[in-house]
Parts: sequence; C-alpha cells; structure tokens
Amino acid sequence: MNWLKKTLRFGEKIKQLLKKRPSKTDIENSDWASCCKGPIKKTDLEDNLWVCPGPCGKHFRISSNQRFDLFFGKNNYEILKTPIPADDPLEFKDSSPYIKKLNAARKKTNQDCAVMIAKGKVENIDVIVGAINFAFMGGSIATSEGEAIIFGIQKAVEEKKPFIIFTCGGGQRMHESPLALAQMTRTTMAINELKENKLPYIVCLTDPTAGGITASFAMLGDIQISEPGALIAFAGRRVIEGTVKEELPENFQKAEHVLDCGFVDNIIPRKDLSKKIGKVLSILLKKNSEVNSENNEQTPEFNIGTREAS
Repeated sequence: MNWLKKTLRFGEKIKQLLKKRPSKTDIENSDWASCCKGPIKKTDLEDNLWVCPGPCGKHFRISSNQRFDLFFGKNNYEILKTPIPADDPLEFKDSSPYIKKLNAARKKTNQDCAVMIAKGKVENIDVIVGAINFAFMGGSIATSEGEAIIFGIQKAVEEKKPFIIFTCGGGQRMHESPLALAQMTRTTMAINELKENKLPYIVCLTDPTAGGITASFAMLGDIQISEPGALIAFAGRRVIEGTVKEELPENFQKAEHVLDCGFVDNIIPRKDLSKKIGKVLSILLKKNSEVNSENNEQTPEFNIGTREAS
C-alpha cells in the first residue's frame, strides 16, 4: 500500500502547485508583463508606447483609448458615440449566455463594443479613426462593431475627411452567426462609398488581424500599413499546413512575410505611425503647401489610386 499512498500524496502536491499558479485575471491585473528579457514593469512598457525595449521589439496589444492617446496625443481627440443595436439578437447560449459574456466584456474594457471611433488631427489634417480592442471578446466583429465602422465611414464621407482604421481580432463573432458574417459585406459597401467620394482609406494592421476581418475591411485600404511582427492571416497556420501538406516558413503570416508577398505596403513602428500616416495623407490630399506655393498652383482635387499612391 506504500506505493498507493505515495502516488496519492504526489497527486495532492500537484494540485496544490496548480492552485498556486496565477490565473488569467491575476496576470492581467499584475503590474508586470513578460517579454524577451523576462519580467518588465507595465509602467516602463507604457512609457515606451507599449513596445518591448529589448531586442525583440514586441508591440503589445493596446486598447482603443490607448491607441487614440498614442495616435492623436492625450485629450487631443473626440470619441464619437456609435449606434448600438439590440443585444443578443439570436439569444445565443453555450457554456453561458452570450449576454453575460457581452456585459462582462463591457465592464472589463469600459467600451460598448469592440470598435471605437474618434475624430481629431494628425499632422494638422482632420481625420476620422477607428480602433478595435482585442480585449473585447477577442476583437470579434458583430452587429455593433459593424455599425460602429459604418458610422465612422459615413461620418468621414459627410465631413469629407480621410478614414483610418487600426485592425485586430480573430474575425466574425460566432454568437451572432449570419448577422456577424453580414458585416463583412456591409463594411465593404461602406468603404466603396469612401472611394466613390475620393476620400483616403488607410488601414493599419495590428496583432492579430485574422479571419473575416482580413477577408473584408482590413484588406481594402488605399494604403496598407502594419506594425512590426503583427500576425496577419485568414485561416490558421495549422489548418493551412494540414491542407497543403507542407511545412510553412517560420515567419509565415507575420507582417514581414506578408510585406514580402505584396499584401502590405509598409511596416511602421508604433512611435512613427502618426508622423508617417500624416505624411501619406498630405500626399494623397495634395496638401503639401510648400510645393503648391512654390508652383503658385491651386490645390487640385485629389484622386486615390491603390499601390500607386504609396
């Protein structure tokens, strides 16, 4: 019986060790994050724009408000209230009701949905900007998110301003099934309005951008930008490997690989995004005042191309 007692004692020790391991909530609420050089204080990360100061240069995921703070500068933008359709239209339930998960995500992020829209100036150019928060149910797109993106685009058309979006998320939200899938078509049609009105549409892909997001509004930009190291994909790596029966490159679906394949125009570090996007917009909008004054010309109507614009 000694071996049985020892086995039971060993099992109890394992249970105690597992209980001592920090939960996901504990990790999220911790003052520390982990990266290439080990633990790093979140305050130090924040001072470095939520980018690892070590050799890996990892760009950590940030909230919509943090994105706007970095892009516009704190208190230099206005958050726009977006329409919120009826919650849980399908009364979806799995391990717990969808409405319960939705309310938990709202409490956690202090957002009505995963997408927030703001307006402000970048390099003295008026813009409308959308940002997706991965912390809100993985940045998934449902009817509320679709409405928010469409609202932002309509606002850009009404005010004749460029529209910029910072994408992330795993795709369409399964809890709203076909209603979520419909947002792929609806956002695409809204982007067509931007292009018909000759307004610039700039996409900045952040980690991770995948699924139905990649298959719709995230890949329709006049200019496609990415943060370094971002995962950009439609199907998962293992799904593709299982389909093609081949081993894929190590950096497959990373921003750098996607750039080599021609699906991204440029990779820009977070600290340079405002300046570089502002410069691109000044070219697209023909607002280079120095060139115009030297040539003594009026500012011509701008016309957006695709890759030629870069």
